[in-house]
Amino acid sequence: MSQKELRLDDKEIFLKYLSYQKHQLSFYSWPNIFIWKGLYRITWEIIEGSLCIFFQDSCGTFLYLPPLGFNASASLVVKVFEIMDSLNKNPAISRIENVEENQMPWFKKLGYKAVDKFPEYLYRRKDLVELRSDRYKSQRASYNFFLRHYRFNMRPYSVEDKIGCLNLYENWSAQRAQAHPNHIYCGMLKDSYIAFQIMLDNYADLDILGLVVEIDNKLAGFSFGFCLNKDTFCILYEVVNLAIKGAAQFIFREFCRSLSSFTYINAMDDSGLANLKKVKQSYRPLELIPSYIITRRDSRQV
Repeated sequence: MSQKELRLDDKEIFLKYLSYQKHQLSFYSWPNIFIWKGLYRITWEIIEGSLCIFFQDSCGTFLYLPPLGFNASASLVVKVFEIMDSLNKNPAISRIENVEENQMPWFKKLGYKAVDKFPEYLYRRKDLVELRSDRYKSQRASYNFFLRHYRFNMRPYSVEDKIGCLNLYENWSAQRAQAHPNHIYCGMLKDSYIAFQIMLDNYADLDILGLVVEIDNKLAGFSFGFCLNKDTFCILYEVVNLAIKGAAQFIFREFCRSLSSFTYINAMDDSGLANLKKVKQSYRPLELIPSYIITRRDSRQV
């Protein structure tokens, strides 16, 4: 079977293979695969009964997730590296991204090398809603300031909000880039905007939930996410008007409150950014979920 370009019609196939095991990392989800089509050529192939998802850009090709299936074998891993090597000018670029901790012993036993990625932040949803104790004093103060000073309307996202959300993202991104003029961070903001556009363009087909907040009939913030598993909801985007004090704390708390059927909230990683790490740590994560990259100890390894 040859590689196929990722299409919306592939959704059921991807959901089938993603459901074979319960996953903790946000990467193991249909929306968090599809939204990157604007930045990568995404192809897939069933090899030895496992779904293999390849991402390709100007830098090269990598496997976005480990092969998804019940019976991954050593020969399968060799095959996916051979495919990547055939596409990469430099075989050192060939790698398997977003490997979960429970898969690490098997890869290490096969002789592969692991590189740490930034972990994802997992919270108990109840803690984010209640904000009890002095640990959340700052978040409560910001939330209460918002309640006291603004007349707002909070409602589910609708397609009519698309242009307003894109405009708010652009304004927010420009302000964030000005405050943190790091070229890596600015590049991430641009990439995230492209993915955000893909998400909104295909909103109905990606099983995304969205919440928007308006003040004086003007969009003040939004948050989007998806169900990762029966216990965990993942927050994919949260953007607010930075001039509105407490908006971020308000929308985060209220979005979490609305997700009453979930026990945990995954807020994704901090991308190694000190400002983002500080905010995510301030909400006292229950757990930091490890993520790894698998490479060969030697690019000639077979």
